[in-house]
Amino acid sequence: MDARKERDSVGELEIPLDAYYGVQSLRGAQNFSITGAKVRPEMVKNVVRIKRAAAIVNAACGQLNAQTAQAIVRACDEALSGKFDDQFITDAVQGGAGTSLNMNVNEVIANRATELLGGQKGEYLCHPNDDVNKAQSTNDVIPTAAKLTILQFIHGLNSVLDGFICALRQKAEQFDGVIKMGRTQLQDALPIRLGQEFSAHASAAERCKNRIARAADEMRTINLGGTAIGTKVNASEGYVSQITAQLEKESGEKLIQAENLIDCTQHADGFVAVSGAIKACAVTLSKICNDLRLQASGPQTGLGEINLPAKQNGSSIMPAKINPVIPEVLSQTAFLVVGNDTAITMAAEAGQLQLNAFGPVIYHKLFESITCLTGAVNTLTENCIKGISANEQKCRRDVENCAGLVTALCPYLGYKKCA
Repeated sequence: MDARKERDSVGELEIPLDAYYGVQSLRGAQNFSITGAKVRPEMVKNVVRIKRAAAIVNAACGQLNAQTAQAIVRACDEALSGKFDDQFITDAVQGGAGTSLNMNVNEVIANRATELLGGQKGEYLCHPNDDVNKAQSTNDVIPTAAKLTILQFIHGLNSVLDGFICALRQKAEQFDGVIKMGRTQLQDALPIRLGQEFSAHASAAERCKNRIARAADEMRTINLGGTAIGTKVNASEGYVSQITAQLEKESGEKLIQAENLIDCTQHADGFVAVSGAIKACAVTLSKICNDLRLQASGPQTGLGEINLPAKQNGSSIMPAKINPVIPEVLSQTAFLVVGNDTAITMAAEAGQLQLNAFGPVIYHKLFESITCLTGAVNTLTENCIKGISANEQKCRRDVENCAGLVTALCPYLGYKKCA
């Protein structure tokens, strides 16, 4: 292998000659083979956006020469286009609060900027720490990038939730005239319209969407400019005052610099709040799916009130058996989200003093929860809700033959006589 040698404070490593990453990136990849999954590309690109914003602000403040800043910006633009996707080599879960990821981006940008300045990879005419990482720390860069990524993913989740709510409301209108028996404790209770049930589902889903939006607003408060522990060491006053506005331009998201940068650096409760809202949504949707499976059970020997769209064979041994696989996979996703929420909760609690070092597992699990729930809601809407039909005659027969109707006579005859 053609290689170059690079050295850090730990020692020397051979780096592939054509690699844009450097010694600290490779060391991180060697140390942390944990999940088998690399850091999400959306997260990497948000780190790159921070590097781009920092270069622009540092140059404007006279902290970085214009030629180097221009090279960094151009390298960042190339990275955002996907040119260096294979150069980001660190595992999604890593020790060091995300230092390996931060340095991976720093080294890739620095090596490309060095080429643009006329040098060779590893020569570092643009230095990964002194130039690309100027006025920054892993401890403000990585949480800020994670918050941007969460906001992006939640936009996608909101979109599919809107579609889900709309589909439920359409079914509520379609089934408004279908009378059926309501049940409590799985026992006959009182009559209800099938449309009312679907309207209730829509109301619950909308409440979940609004709860997620409120929690996600906490992700707009960032600690960028606080550097290592929130005290702004090595960041100029101009940088601290301008970096949030510049990152807004880079990301397209409304952002707020934390009033207390120390607090924002050491506490991760905002991520727990988002995870909790995602969990509440997943649990609610899973309950809805439980109802759909019960109502569609049978078809001959169950409740049989509704028909779910047939999507695939349900058995390798029982001919023509069709299972409710779409609601089922939503529930499986909910189980995943609940487990992730526990991991996120414990990781947020485990922080000590001026830093929560367990950010990588928080971000990895929260990204997974949001993206998996987004996919599950989308398939539930498109492959189940939109195709549901009602067994209206079966529903009406059940009501007409049910002793539960007697409850309506209680005000006239009294509870004891009705019983």
